[in-house]
Amino acid sequence: MGPQDFHELLTRIAPRITKQDTNYRKSLEPGLKLAVTLRFLATSNSYKTLQYGFRVAHNTISVFIPHVFQAIIDELSDEVLMSPDTPEGWKQVAQSFYNCWNLPHCVGSIDGKHVAIRKPPKTGSLFYNYKDAQYKFMYVDIGHTGSGSDAGVFNESPFKAAIEAVKLNLPEADQPLEYFHVGEDAFALKTWLMKPLPLRNMTHQQRVYNYRLSRARRVVENAFGLLAARFRCLLVTLPLTPDRVIKITHACCVLHNLLLLKNPTIDVAIIDQEDPQHNHEIIPGSWRQDAHLPDMEHLYRGNASIAAKEQRNYLMEYVNSPVGSVPWQDDLLLIHY
Repeated sequence: MGPQDFHELLTRIAPRITKQDTNYRKSLEPGLKLAVTLRFLATSNSYKTLQYGFRVAHNTISVFIPHVFQAIIDELSDEVLMSPDTPEGWKQVAQSFYNCWNLPHCVGSIDGKHVAIRKPPKTGSLFYNYKDAQYKFMYVDIGHTGSGSDAGVFNESPFKAAIEAVKLNLPEADQPLEYFHVGEDAFALKTWLMKPLPLRNMTHQQRVYNYRLSRARRVVENAFGLLAARFRCLLVTLPLTPDRVIKITHACCVLHNLLLLKNPTIDVAIIDQEDPQHNHEIIPGSWRQDAHLPDMEHLYRGNASIAAKEQRNYLMEYVNSPVGSVPWQDDLLLIHY
Protein backbone atom coordinates (compact mmCIF):
# COMPACT_ATOMS: atom_id res chain seq x y z
CA MET A 1 0.00 0.00 0.00
CA GLY A 2 1.59 3.24 -1.17
CA PRO A 3 1.35 6.61 0.63
CA GLN A 4 -1.48 7.85 -1.59
CA ASP A 5 -3.59 4.73 -1.01
CA PHE A 6 -2.88 4.94 2.72
CA HIS A 7 -4.06 8.54 2.91
CA GLU A 8 -7.16 7.79 0.82
CA LEU A 9 -8.07 4.95 3.17
CA LEU A 10 -7.37 7.15 6.19
CA THR A 11 -9.64 9.88 4.84
CA ARG A 12 -12.45 7.35 4.48
CA ILE A 13 -12.25 5.82 7.96
CA ALA A 14 -10.87 8.70 10.06
CA PRO A 15 -14.32 9.93 11.19
CA ARG A 16 -15.10 6.44 12.46
CA ILE A 17 -11.93 6.03 14.56
CA THR A 18 -11.29 9.58 15.80
CA LYS A 19 -11.81 10.04 19.54
CA GLN A 20 -12.27 13.21 21.59
CA ASP A 21 -9.43 14.59 23.71
CA THR A 22 -10.09 14.59 27.46
CA ASN A 23 -8.74 16.52 30.42
CA TYR A 24 -6.57 13.52 31.26
CA ARG A 25 -5.06 12.60 27.92
CA LYS A 26 -4.90 13.51 24.24
CA SER A 27 -6.46 10.98 21.89
CA LEU A 28 -4.31 9.05 19.43
CA GLU A 29 -4.22 10.31 15.86
CA PRO A 30 -6.31 8.19 13.46
CA GLY A 31 -3.32 7.89 11.12
CA LEU A 32 -1.29 6.26 13.89
CA LYS A 33 -4.10 3.82 14.64
CA LEU A 34 -4.38 2.83 10.98
CA ALA A 35 -0.60 2.44 10.61
CA VAL A 36 -0.40 0.15 13.65
CA THR A 37 -3.34 -1.90 12.39
CA LEU A 38 -1.87 -2.36 8.90
CA ARG A 39 1.51 -3.33 10.38
CA PHE A 40 -0.22 -5.97 12.50
CA LEU A 41 -2.08 -7.39 9.48
CA ALA A 42 0.99 -7.41 7.26
CA THR A 43 3.54 -8.82 9.72
CA SER A 44 1.59 -10.70 12.42
CA ASN A 45 3.73 -8.94 15.03
CA SER A 46 2.34 -9.16 18.54
CA TYR A 47 0.91 -6.13 20.28
CA LYS A 48 3.90 -6.14 22.62
CA THR A 49 6.27 -6.01 19.64
CA LEU A 50 4.29 -3.24 17.96
CA GLN A 51 4.38 -1.06 21.06
CA TYR A 52 8.13 -0.52 20.67
CA GLY A 53 7.89 0.48 17.01
CA PHE A 54 5.04 2.95 17.50
CA ARG A 55 5.50 3.95 21.18
CA VAL A 56 1.95 3.00 22.04
CA ALA A 57 1.24 0.70 24.98
CA HIS A 58 0.24 -2.84 24.00
CA ASN A 59 -2.94 -2.69 26.06
CA THR A 60 -3.94 0.49 24.20
CA ILE A 61 -3.26 -1.21 20.86
CA SER A 62 -5.48 -4.13 21.86
CA VAL A 63 -8.33 -1.67 22.49
CA PHE A 64 -8.23 0.39 19.29
CA ILE A 65 -7.26 -2.24 16.67
CA PRO A 66 -10.69 -3.95 16.70
CA HIS A 67 -12.33 -0.54 16.16
CA VAL A 68 -10.12 0.07 13.11
CA PHE A 69 -11.06 -3.36 11.71
CA GLN A 70 -14.73 -2.54 12.16
CA ALA A 71 -14.29 0.89 10.57
CA ILE A 72 -12.69 -0.68 7.47
CA ILE A 73 -15.49 -3.24 7.23
CA ASP A 74 -18.29 -0.71 7.74
CA GLU A 75 -16.85 1.89 5.38
CA LEU A 76 -15.77 -0.31 2.46
CA SER A 77 -17.53 -3.70 2.50
CA ASP A 78 -20.58 -2.63 0.52
CA GLU A 79 -18.32 -0.97 -2.04
CA VAL A 80 -15.50 -3.46 -2.66
CA LEU A 81 -16.72 -6.78 -1.23
CA MET A 82 -19.97 -7.69 -2.91
CA SER A 83 -21.37 -9.91 -5.63
CA PRO A 84 -23.55 -8.63 -8.51
CA ASP A 85 -27.29 -8.37 -7.93
CA THR A 86 -28.48 -8.12 -11.54
CA PRO A 87 -28.29 -10.47 -14.55
CA GLU A 88 -26.22 -7.86 -16.38
CA GLY A 89 -23.69 -7.77 -13.54
CA TRP A 90 -23.34 -11.56 -13.56
CA LYS A 91 -22.88 -11.51 -17.32
CA GLN A 92 -19.92 -9.16 -16.85
CA VAL A 93 -18.39 -11.62 -14.38
CA ALA A 94 -18.97 -14.48 -16.83
CA GLN A 95 -17.41 -12.50 -19.65
CA SER A 96 -14.37 -11.80 -17.48
CA PHE A 97 -13.95 -15.52 -16.75
CA TYR A 98 -14.31 -16.29 -20.45
CA ASN A 99 -11.78 -13.62 -21.47
CA CYS A 100 -9.25 -14.72 -18.86
CA TRP A 101 -9.78 -18.50 -18.71
CA ASN A 102 -11.84 -19.43 -21.81
CA LEU A 103 -14.64 -21.00 -19.78
CA PRO A 104 -18.19 -19.99 -20.79
CA HIS A 105 -20.94 -19.11 -18.32
CA CYS A 106 -18.64 -19.37 -15.28
CA VAL A 107 -19.53 -16.77 -12.64
CA GLY A 108 -17.17 -17.62 -9.77
CA SER A 109 -14.70 -19.98 -8.11
CA ILE A 110 -15.45 -21.41 -4.66
CA ASP A 111 -13.23 -22.83 -1.92
CA GLY A 112 -12.51 -22.64 1.82
CA LYS A 113 -9.41 -22.37 4.02
CA HIS A 114 -8.53 -22.44 7.70
CA VAL A 115 -7.45 -19.40 9.71
CA ALA A 116 -5.89 -20.79 12.88
CA ILE A 117 -6.58 -19.32 16.31
CA ARG A 118 -5.71 -20.30 19.83
CA LYS A 119 -9.22 -21.52 20.25
CA PRO A 120 -11.46 -21.69 23.29
CA PRO A 121 -13.09 -25.08 23.96
CA LYS A 122 -15.26 -26.35 21.09
CA THR A 123 -14.67 -23.33 18.86
CA GLY A 124 -12.60 -22.45 15.83
CA SER A 125 -12.49 -20.08 12.92
CA LEU A 126 -12.22 -20.25 9.14
CA PHE A 127 -13.40 -18.24 6.21
CA TYR A 128 -15.24 -19.48 3.19
CA ASN A 129 -15.31 -17.44 0.06
CA TYR A 130 -16.28 -16.96 -3.53
CA LYS A 131 -14.03 -15.11 -6.02
CA ASP A 132 -14.17 -13.53 -9.45
CA ALA A 133 -11.79 -13.91 -12.40
CA GLN A 134 -9.56 -11.08 -11.17
CA TYR A 135 -8.78 -12.65 -7.74
CA LYS A 136 -11.24 -10.43 -5.86
CA PHE A 137 -13.62 -11.76 -3.22
CA MET A 138 -17.30 -11.35 -4.03
CA TYR A 139 -18.67 -13.18 -1.02
CA VAL A 140 -17.15 -14.39 2.29
CA ASP A 141 -18.67 -16.50 5.05
CA ILE A 142 -16.47 -16.24 8.14
CA GLY A 143 -16.55 -17.85 11.56
CA HIS A 144 -17.39 -21.54 11.20
CA THR A 145 -15.64 -24.05 13.45
CA GLY A 146 -12.42 -25.67 12.32
CA SER A 147 -13.96 -29.14 12.21
CA GLY A 148 -16.21 -28.24 9.28
CA SER A 149 -15.57 -29.51 5.76
CA ASP A 150 -15.62 -27.50 2.52
CA ALA A 151 -18.97 -28.89 1.48
CA GLY A 152 -20.41 -28.76 5.00
CA VAL A 153 -19.65 -25.06 5.42
CA PHE A 154 -20.96 -24.26 1.96
CA ASN A 155 -24.18 -26.20 2.56
CA GLU A 156 -24.89 -24.04 5.61
CA SER A 157 -24.00 -20.73 3.95
CA PRO A 158 -26.58 -18.08 2.99
CA PHE A 159 -24.92 -17.97 -0.43
CA LYS A 160 -25.93 -21.56 -1.27
CA ALA A 161 -29.43 -20.88 0.02
CA ALA A 162 -29.65 -17.83 -2.24
CA ILE A 163 -28.53 -19.87 -5.26
CA GLU A 164 -31.11 -22.57 -4.68
CA ALA A 165 -33.86 -20.04 -4.01
CA VAL A 166 -33.00 -18.26 -7.29
CA LYS A 167 -32.30 -15.02 -5.43
CA LEU A 168 -28.94 -14.22 -7.04
CA ASN A 169 -30.53 -12.96 -10.26
CA LEU A 170 -28.26 -15.07 -12.46
CA PRO A 171 -28.97 -14.57 -16.17
CA GLU A 172 -31.10 -17.02 -18.06
CA ALA A 173 -28.92 -19.17 -20.30
CA ASP A 174 -29.31 -18.85 -24.06
CA GLN A 175 -28.00 -22.42 -24.53
CA PRO A 176 -28.24 -25.73 -22.59
CA LEU A 177 -25.32 -24.64 -20.40
CA GLU A 178 -26.55 -22.76 -17.32
CA TYR A 179 -24.46 -20.14 -15.54
CA PHE A 180 -22.35 -21.92 -12.93
CA HIS A 181 -19.55 -21.73 -10.37
CA VAL A 182 -16.48 -23.96 -10.25
CA GLY A 183 -15.32 -25.87 -7.19
CA GLU A 184 -13.10 -28.77 -6.24
CA ASP A 185 -14.10 -32.41 -5.88
CA ALA A 186 -15.21 -31.91 -2.25
CA PHE A 187 -18.38 -30.19 -3.42
CA ALA A 188 -21.50 -31.82 -4.78
CA LEU A 189 -22.04 -31.58 -8.53
CA LYS A 190 -24.94 -29.25 -9.33
CA THR A 191 -26.20 -27.55 -12.44
CA TRP A 192 -24.89 -24.34 -10.88
CA LEU A 193 -21.60 -25.87 -9.60
CA MET A 194 -19.24 -27.79 -11.87
CA LYS A 195 -16.31 -29.76 -10.46
CA PRO A 196 -13.51 -31.97 -11.85
CA LEU A 197 -14.02 -35.61 -12.67
CA PRO A 198 -12.30 -37.80 -10.05
CA LEU A 199 -11.94 -40.78 -12.37
CA ARG A 200 -8.78 -42.76 -13.01
CA ASN A 201 -7.82 -43.82 -16.54
CA MET A 202 -9.79 -40.91 -17.96
CA THR A 203 -10.42 -40.47 -21.66
CA HIS A 204 -8.80 -37.60 -23.52
CA GLN A 205 -12.09 -35.69 -23.52
CA GLN A 206 -12.37 -36.07 -19.74
CA ARG A 207 -8.80 -34.84 -19.27
CA VAL A 208 -9.54 -31.81 -21.42
CA TYR A 209 -12.63 -31.07 -19.32
CA ASN A 210 -10.63 -31.28 -16.07
CA TYR A 211 -7.86 -29.10 -17.50
CA ARG A 212 -10.25 -26.42 -18.72
CA LEU A 213 -12.09 -26.39 -15.41
CA SER A 214 -8.84 -26.22 -13.45
CA ARG A 215 -7.78 -23.06 -15.32
CA ALA A 216 -10.79 -21.23 -13.91
CA ARG A 217 -10.56 -22.89 -10.48
CA ARG A 218 -6.92 -21.81 -10.14
CA VAL A 219 -8.28 -18.30 -9.51
CA VAL A 220 -9.39 -19.32 -6.02
CA GLU A 221 -6.02 -20.89 -5.15
CA ASN A 222 -4.10 -17.82 -6.27
CA ALA A 223 -6.46 -15.43 -4.51
CA PHE A 224 -5.79 -17.26 -1.25
CA GLY A 225 -2.05 -17.22 -1.94
CA LEU A 226 -2.11 -13.49 -2.66
CA LEU A 227 -4.20 -12.80 0.44
CA ALA A 228 -1.78 -14.71 2.70
CA ALA A 229 1.26 -13.07 1.10
CA ARG A 230 -0.16 -9.64 1.87
CA PHE A 231 -1.55 -10.33 5.33
CA ARG A 232 0.87 -12.56 7.23
CA CYS A 233 -1.31 -12.42 10.33
CA LEU A 234 -3.50 -15.09 8.70
CA LEU A 235 -0.59 -17.56 8.68
CA VAL A 236 0.02 -17.66 12.43
CA THR A 237 -2.08 -19.05 15.26
CA LEU A 238 -3.79 -15.91 16.50
CA PRO A 239 -4.07 -15.66 20.33
CA LEU A 240 -7.38 -13.81 20.04
CA THR A 241 -11.05 -14.52 20.57
CA PRO A 242 -13.09 -15.86 17.63
CA ASP A 243 -15.05 -12.61 17.23
CA ARG A 244 -11.83 -10.64 16.79
CA VAL A 245 -10.42 -13.15 14.31
CA ILE A 246 -13.63 -12.85 12.30
CA LYS A 247 -13.13 -9.08 12.12
CA ILE A 248 -9.46 -9.49 11.18
CA THR A 249 -10.28 -11.92 8.37
CA HIS A 250 -13.13 -9.77 7.09
CA ALA A 251 -10.95 -6.64 7.12
CA CYS A 252 -8.17 -8.49 5.27
CA CYS A 253 -10.61 -9.51 2.51
CA VAL A 254 -11.88 -5.93 2.19
CA LEU A 255 -8.35 -4.49 2.01
CA HIS A 256 -7.32 -7.21 -0.45
CA ASN A 257 -10.10 -6.14 -2.83
CA LEU A 258 -9.30 -2.46 -2.32
CA LEU A 259 -5.64 -3.01 -3.21
CA LEU A 260 -6.57 -4.98 -6.33
CA LEU A 261 -8.91 -2.20 -7.45
CA LYS A 262 -6.20 0.42 -6.90
CA ASN A 263 -3.26 -1.59 -8.28
CA PRO A 264 -4.50 -4.59 -10.28
CA THR A 265 -1.05 -5.60 -11.60
CA ILE A 266 1.22 -4.85 -8.63
CA ASP A 267 1.47 -8.48 -7.42
CA VAL A 268 1.83 -10.28 -10.75
CA ALA A 269 4.90 -12.26 -9.62
CA ILE A 270 3.05 -13.71 -6.64
CA ILE A 271 0.31 -15.48 -8.64
CA ASP A 272 0.58 -18.27 -11.22
CA GLN A 273 1.23 -17.24 -14.82
CA GLU A 274 0.66 -19.02 -18.11
CA ASP A 275 3.44 -18.96 -20.69
CA PRO A 276 1.74 -18.30 -24.07
CA GLN A 277 4.97 -19.18 -25.89
CA HIS A 278 5.02 -22.75 -24.54
CA ASN A 279 1.48 -24.14 -24.79
CA HIS A 280 0.34 -22.08 -21.81
CA GLU A 281 2.49 -24.06 -19.39
CA ILE A 282 1.99 -22.92 -15.79
CA ILE A 283 4.71 -20.79 -14.19
CA PRO A 284 4.07 -21.24 -10.45
CA GLY A 285 3.61 -18.04 -8.46
CA SER A 286 5.93 -17.28 -5.57
CA TRP A 287 3.13 -17.92 -3.05
CA ARG A 288 3.44 -21.67 -3.71
CA GLN A 289 6.99 -21.67 -2.30
CA ASP A 290 5.94 -19.77 0.81
CA ALA A 291 3.66 -20.57 3.73
CA HIS A 292 -0.01 -20.53 2.77
CA LEU A 293 -3.39 -21.12 4.29
CA PRO A 294 -4.20 -24.78 5.06
CA ASP A 295 -7.04 -26.56 3.32
CA MET A 296 -10.26 -27.49 5.04
CA GLU A 297 -11.27 -31.11 5.44
CA HIS A 298 -12.55 -32.62 2.21
CA LEU A 299 -15.71 -34.51 2.98
CA TYR A 300 -18.21 -35.10 0.21
CA ARG A 301 -21.61 -36.66 0.68
CA GLY A 302 -24.51 -36.90 -1.74
CA ASN A 303 -25.23 -37.87 -5.31
CA ALA A 304 -25.30 -35.68 -8.38
CA SER A 305 -28.62 -35.11 -10.11
CA ILE A 306 -29.28 -36.23 -13.66
CA ALA A 307 -29.53 -32.57 -14.76
CA ALA A 308 -26.12 -31.80 -13.23
CA LYS A 309 -24.51 -34.75 -15.01
CA GLU A 310 -26.12 -33.70 -18.28
CA GLN A 311 -24.73 -30.20 -17.89
CA ARG A 312 -21.26 -31.58 -17.13
CA ASN A 313 -21.44 -33.75 -20.26
CA TYR A 314 -22.54 -30.77 -22.32
CA LEU A 315 -19.65 -28.68 -20.98
CA MET A 316 -17.24 -31.56 -21.67
CA GLU A 317 -18.46 -31.79 -25.26
CA TYR A 318 -18.20 -28.02 -25.66
CA VAL A 319 -14.56 -27.71 -24.51
CA ASN A 320 -13.63 -30.57 -26.84
CA SER A 321 -15.50 -29.15 -29.84
CA PRO A 322 -14.03 -26.93 -32.59
CA VAL A 323 -16.08 -24.03 -31.19
CA GLY A 324 -15.10 -24.37 -27.52
CA SER A 325 -11.58 -25.80 -27.61
CA VAL A 326 -8.41 -23.74 -27.18
CA PRO A 327 -5.49 -24.31 -29.60
CA TRP A 328 -2.98 -25.54 -27.03
CA GLN A 329 -5.07 -27.96 -24.93
CA ASP A 330 -4.31 -31.17 -26.84
CA ASP A 331 -0.56 -30.55 -27.03
CA LEU A 332 -0.39 -29.58 -23.37
CA LEU A 333 -2.21 -32.70 -22.22
CA LEU A 334 -0.03 -34.91 -24.43
CA ILE A 335 3.03 -33.45 -22.70
CA HIS A 336 1.64 -34.41 -19.29
CA TYR A 337 0.37 -37.91 -20.20
